[in-house]
Amino acid sequence: MNYKVKYTSKAKRDLKKLSLEVAQNIILSLNGIKSEPYSYVKKIKGTKNHPLYTHRVGEYRVILGIEDDRLLILLIEAGHRGKIYRKY
Repeated sequence: MNYKVKYTSKAKRDLKKLSLEVAQNIILSLNGIKSEPYSYVKKIKGTKNHPLYTHRVGEYRVILGIEDDRLLILLIEAGHRGKIYRKY
């Protein structure tokens, strides 16, 4: 059972701001966790029904939402680990 990966418009803008190599590493990493996403993420915040997760890619982090009923991984935001958690 593989999950699909979708990107919010904010996430797409974040990826465009990063270097090509870092953006490619993030995309490849997300494609690598499609089959078992909960093994590679940590829960950070959210409601009981809609928690948010973080996934580590080198010095960068991505904020994810995972919807089990739709088999969907939603990339919400991506950025350097020093700045990404300020909103959460």
